[in-house]
Amino acid sequence: MYKTRLLVATFVVALVAACGSEPAPPPAPTGPTPEELERRRQDSIARVQAAEEARMRAEQEQMEREAARRAESLRRTLREVVYFDYDQSNIRSDTQEKLRAKADVLRGNPGVSLRMEGHADERGTSEYNIALGNERAEAVIQTLTGFGLDANRFSSVSYGEERPMAQGSNESAWSRNRRVEFVITAGGDELR
Repeated sequence: MYKTRLLVATFVVALVAACGSEPAPPPAPTGPTPEELERRRQDSIARVQAAEEARMRAEQEQMEREAARRAESLRRTLREVVYFDYDQSNIRSDTQEKLRAKADVLRGNPGVSLRMEGHADERGTSEYNIALGNERAEAVIQTLTGFGLDANRFSSVSYGEERPMAQGSNESAWSRNRRVEFVITAGGDELR
């Protein structure tokens, strides 16, 4: 029995000595490594930056679309035709309002120039209608310069009865043919 106890004691001492001489291995890592954490952080930063760039691009595109819509609206205002009464070149009240709107656009866009194209209906001689178309175009220019705009921004031409807007020999057609049309000759792409 003594031998058995001695043998067990020797085994226990040897076991304790063997276990106490080397530390236990560290537990296996359960989470991401520092390198994985850094990669995840960098990926997160890249996603936020990409989202911000996409938002800024979308905002810029929206502003450009709005500017294009506004410019087209201004072009429509400038090109809007004005009409005249039979055998007249004086500015009607509805024409006055349209010309005031054009003057507002022109004031805000000093690089824009216009050509006024005067027209007449088919009644009267060709010479008379050319003269009447010219008087109408000049009346429009005079009104716009009366709003304080520089006359050098405007030119005129008369087509008389040569370019009718409406075909026919009745008041409906004639009333549409007594007009001044507007052509943007400079600065149309820069409207704002």
